Amino acid sequence: MTFTIETEQETDSRWIAEIMELAGVLAYGTTRDEALARAKALALRVIAERLEHGEEPSALTTIAFEATLV
Repeated sequence: MTFTIETEQETDSRWIAEIMELAGVLAYGTTRDEALARAKALALRVIAERLEHGEEPSALTTIAFEATLV
């Protein structure tokens, strides 16, 4: 499964990264790389919780991230 991460720099210079396929999964960082890393970590936590509760298909074997700049 490939997740799309949209990044954008806010007017206050912070970066925001949002995982488009996972509602509510977004993170801020002082740099784009920091925001991306935080969003990826949060996405993996969400996926792990869903797997533990049987909400994600058990056939989920590959996870990839693709970052885009908005």
